Amino acid sequence: MATSATTPRLHVRSDFPIFAREIDGRPLIYLDSAATSQKPAAVIEAMDDYYRRHNANIHRGVYTLAQEATDLFEGARERVAAFTGAETATTIFTRNATEAINLVAYAWGRANVGPGDVVLITQMEHHSNIVPWQLLCQGTGAELRYLDVSDEGTLSLDQLDAELAGGRVKLAAFAHISNVLGTINPVAEMASRVRAAGALSLVDASQAVPQIPVDVAAVGADFYVWTGHKALGPTGIGVLHGRRDVLEAMPPFLGGGDMIRVVDWQESTWNDLPWKFEAGTSMIAEAVGLGAAVDYLGELGMENVRAHERALAAYALERLADVGGVRVIGPPDPDERGGVISFELEGVHPHDVAELINRQNVCVRAGHHCAMPLMRRLGVPATARASLGPYNDASDVDALVEALVNAKKVFA
Repeated sequence: MATSATTPRLHVRSDFPIFAREIDGRPLIYLDSAATSQKPAAVIEAMDDYYRRHNANIHRGVYTLAQEATDLFEGARERVAAFTGAETATTIFTRNATEAINLVAYAWGRANVGPGDVVLITQMEHHSNIVPWQLLCQGTGAELRYLDVSDEGTLSLDQLDAELAGGRVKLAAFAHISNVLGTINPVAEMASRVRAAGALSLVDASQAVPQIPVDVAAVGADFYVWTGHKALGPTGIGVLHGRRDVLEAMPPFLGGGDMIRVVDWQESTWNDLPWKFEAGTSMIAEAVGLGAAVDYLGELGMENVRAHERALAAYALERLADVGGVRVIGPPDPDERGGVISFELEGVHPHDVAELINRQNVCVRAGHHCAMPLMRRLGVPATARASLGPYNDASDVDALVEALVNAKKVFA
């Protein structure tokens, strides 16, 4: 069995103010980063500084505060684009990944998808990458089809090719990393095959951007979406990276201030990218916070983040295997998965597992993880899920295992 001493570590826990907190005299063991990440002091301080010293609306005023706020907002966009290997003009701020996917489904989908067409997704998708396509297909007469998930938690490229060969797929949407299985999908290869078939692709990278090095240009998808709050940034901001020619051809998603060039009595003309898709007052402080978050991750180095979380995932898989009655769901090889580990404890409902280990301040999520179709495919009502961040270390895994052993005793 692996030991804590053999597990590589990033020594960053002290950068996160929340870990100074104790509950009932116990330290906080936070293993729910797939739901939302904790925030380093650098992010909190950047947002505080904006509100204290630079608060003004952007793109409107010529006075000093307004210019400073605009520079902070657009500077954050530039750094977010650079962090992900994307073009600044095609990096669009949204409220979250869900809104980014809905933007594509409405603005692109309703102009390009019709009766007889197919939208292709996978059985492992988060509801945010299912429901917008259900609504699109219901409204246009298109068909929604799914790629199967194997018993090992992987997708079949052969099945993808077979679906594309029918010539009806207009768009394929798939997760970069599954929020339940932890599976790292071969998204660059999938996007390449989709494009060769004359269709567009969308990648939900909500779990990928916080966990692994990402190069949007290398992935080659037409749309690549993620959310700030899982990537050490604040809630209330997400990102849509899109292919320039596709974005320019799309109609706006929302109408109002800042997304227009000229408004006349009966019609309007649209602003340039990316502002064409950013109606109304933007999430300025949140963008500032996200800029600080990608700066922080960039300083850590995403290769180091991946190595750290891969080592912790491997250690967790080994330790959980020693707990009788635990079944881990998803790929068994840590090289094929991110830092997300869903599991069952025999004879104990996942909600009871989460409640019992919470008595030892171990925070995991229990439920369907916004992936009900995947739960049906797996034949389970719910799972418990431990998910890792750069601030975790092997002692957190040890605490999880100890808490699970104690939970088993309660139900023995």
